[in-house]
Amino acid sequence: MEHFGQMKEVLKLEADSILRVIDLLDETMCNKLTDVFEYLHAHNGQMVLCGVGKSGLIGEKLSSTFSSLGLRSIFLHPTEALHGDLGRVSENDAIIFLSKSGTTSEILKLIPFLRIRKENRIALVGDLSKQIALECGISFDCSVEREACINDLAPTTSSTVALAMGDAIAVAYEKFVGLSREGFAINHPGGKLGKSLTMKVKDLMWVYKECPILKSTNLLKDAVLEMTNKPLGALAVIDNGNFSGILVEGDIRRSIAKNANALETALSEIMTNEPKKVSSDDLAIDALALMEQNKIYVLPVIDGTEFKGFIRMHDLLKEGF
Repeated sequence: MEHFGQMKEVLKLEADSILRVIDLLDETMCNKLTDVFEYLHAHNGQMVLCGVGKSGLIGEKLSSTFSSLGLRSIFLHPTEALHGDLGRVSENDAIIFLSKSGTTSEILKLIPFLRIRKENRIALVGDLSKQIALECGISFDCSVEREACINDLAPTTSSTVALAMGDAIAVAYEKFVGLSREGFAINHPGGKLGKSLTMKVKDLMWVYKECPILKSTNLLKDAVLEMTNKPLGALAVIDNGNFSGILVEGDIRRSIAKNANALETALSEIMTNEPKKVSSDDLAIDALALMEQNKIYVLPVIDGTEFKGFIRMHDLLKEGF
């Protein structure tokens, strides 16, 4: 229970620290971000993150976040910058400094050599009266009343607040450019995230020639044979080139349970005329959501009135959805 209580206290302290800086947020400074974003777009600039120690690690994460949202970004260690890495930065860029004290010596040594104009310098600092904030056109108060560390030493609440403030700036950029889900996916092609935003039904579906297909005048026994030869769990009913309905394995079992002579029944009497369906250009993740919502395991893929194929839950799950 001792550790349980301690961990709860840390989480509450860090959460309260983020809530505290909301009240310290300066609207004028927030609005100035728009000018920075417009400048970067006009001059093809990048967002540079700069910090030392734990602040530097937060800077690396934020740089990655900006890149994922479509804004070119790098992390610049101030000491390495003074030994050649300054060549990675141009006057067309913007920079975010992270410093709890607001007086990090490595950053202060770097600033005189920066070609980035003051209006494009952003400070995330714990003291707005210190030199780093004064060297920047935009400054955000990231001060904390104390660290969550028992000795009030290790960066905990302060790094959390800096991270949250940086995320807020990154999302402000996302809103500025009106980034869509599809735009976001361009930089996230791999893994479940990328698949959910880019993979379409046509990428996973069983195409027309692979699917069991009959006419509505065919009998249930014909469907059993066709679905045995092409075991996808469903059969498309096509009349005169148009999709008429669907028959699934459950329909066969229910029909036989009700009528011993069901195998002689025409498909028109037992098929589902208006099943749930998707189009080939729908996202695969949306097809899965439709299946889960309606507790079905296969969907016909219909473009207009034309049957294109089937997509099954099994194939979506196999793909990692």
